[in-house]
Amino acid sequence: MAEMRIALVGNPNCGKTALFNLLTGSRQKVGNYAGVTVERKSGRLTTPSGRTLEVLDLPGAYTLAASSPDEEITRDICLGRFSGEAQPDAIVCVADATNLRLHLRFVLELQRLGLPMILALNMSDAAQRRGIRIDVARLQKELRVPVVETVAVRRGGAAELVAQIEKELPPVPAALPENADLHAEVKRILGEAVTMPSRTASMDEALDRILLHPVAGLAILAVVMFFMFQAVFAWAAPFMEGIDSLVGIVGSFFETVLPDGPLRGLLVEGIIGGVGSVIIFLPQILFLFLFILILEETGYLPRAAFLLDRMMVGAGLTGRSFIPLLSSFACAIPGIMAARTIQDPRDRIATILVAPLMTCSARLPVYALLIGAFIPQTTVLGMFNLGGLVLFGLYIAGIVGALAVAFVMKRLRRSNEEHALMLELPAYRLPYPRDILIGLWERARMFMVRVGKIILSITVILWILATYPTPPADWAGTAIDYSFAGRIGHSVEWLFAPIGFNWQICVALIPGLAAREVAVSALGTVYAISAAAEDPTAQLLPIISSQWSLATGMSLLAWYIFAPQCLATLAVMHRETNSWGVVAAAVIYLFGLAYLASFIVYRVASLLT
Repeated sequence: MAEMRIALVGNPNCGKTALFNLLTGSRQKVGNYAGVTVERKSGRLTTPSGRTLEVLDLPGAYTLAASSPDEEITRDICLGRFSGEAQPDAIVCVADATNLRLHLRFVLELQRLGLPMILALNMSDAAQRRGIRIDVARLQKELRVPVVETVAVRRGGAAELVAQIEKELPPVPAALPENADLHAEVKRILGEAVTMPSRTASMDEALDRILLHPVAGLAILAVVMFFMFQAVFAWAAPFMEGIDSLVGIVGSFFETVLPDGPLRGLLVEGIIGGVGSVIIFLPQILFLFLFILILEETGYLPRAAFLLDRMMVGAGLTGRSFIPLLSSFACAIPGIMAARTIQDPRDRIATILVAPLMTCSARLPVYALLIGAFIPQTTVLGMFNLGGLVLFGLYIAGIVGALAVAFVMKRLRRSNEEHALMLELPAYRLPYPRDILIGLWERARMFMVRVGKIILSITVILWILATYPTPPADWAGTAIDYSFAGRIGHSVEWLFAPIGFNWQICVALIPGLAAREVAVSALGTVYAISAAAEDPTAQLLPIISSQWSLATGMSLLAWYIFAPQCLATLAVMHRETNSWGVVAAAVIYLFGLAYLASFIVYRVASLLT
């Protein structure tokens, strides 16, 4: 028997991905806001009878009349138009039980496809808590499709849904005529099958009056962001010290037990000195994502989009750009992909071009290293960590830079057209600890995979380049100056000398194009080899604080605010725009902006110090 293909379809933020994870055992990202899923995902489900089903998780859509690239994917797959992919055998339409007035319209539209269909009433527990009473039998009769209540985030209703899928699903009976009034039909069905509670002001509305206030709301948002960056530095410090000590112990152990030679040099100076310089920042990354995940789960982030809509429109973006730009704080790649939800092509390209200016997590190790080296570990006003203040300022600088670039692009394209922001606000809810822990685990796993694959590989290559060829006996300089890496660094040092970069920084910038955090690993390797005669396990932070000027440290911070993203980001940028011109424009303006910012910062800092 051919493998049956089931498509999960529904409005944004109805819980499709949570249900997909529940059915297939996957760990795709979920969030309490629209636009989390922007591409088709596939998984396998083995039923109790041993039957294997392919389950598709499609991007959220409000209608099959697609108006954005992500909705086009859903439309084309449902209609059997997606290149290289057959039409699904059946549809599981996932609807938010707390908001059937909105979701049932799409259910009626999907019925016109004539495919076997099941309606999954997700978040049915939330509907019951709100006093919404749904007569499932009556709703099933009115829609003429099987209806199953589910609570995907609490793993409820999965067995019933799978059992229903295993049944021989008949095709959907004749749907409403094309000219039928879907709104009127939804209203009629709701009247027959759903009883709503008496209208009273909800807790969500009370919170929104405060959190969406044009003055108080912005102040609360600023406080939340400020506290987040303070906590990233303060709370992560003990864990970072523990990892730092462990790296030192491991390095000292191998230096003691291994004889002097290339193997010890590779392990101590290359792998441990390079990779250890990056791993130490894992606690800060996880604490940052802890806050982001909590804000996502509570439903606060879409409200932040509304608060910032006026500011973003004034800068030439749209409020819908907020979610892609927010996603870019994790990594620019999902942020650029999330721009598919933006309908206007010009707004979409503008968002893609400024997404790399958001401070991705790969920058955090560089920021933390430089802040730790040059910013005193002290408090301001007796309560605010100075390092946290600087980190907060760096994130703000990236945001301001993105808005400034968007403003210039808007003027260059001479467009005064503005689009009203229409965004569904999810209900507030308490975060589910399981989702938070899975999110943190996935982020840690992704980080360690990058360390184990990209960073480790580049570190080994860089160690070879920084070690060979060995200098002749009459060589007067250091061994690393004679190496391939030393020669490369010295050959381009003249280009970066005006912004205060030495040849070691130049060496680190090149592999940093593969992944931002590799720059820290590269510096760790280069300086470990340079100091090998004295202390191969010397920590990177005290080395650069003693050998670099404050102006150089500040200049490198400015560089990483604006410098181009990793090569993978540029590849995704090309895939999403299908234009090498857009990629070239991004590289040119980002390099130019980074160099200009570093030049100004270096010159000003040199005058003041």
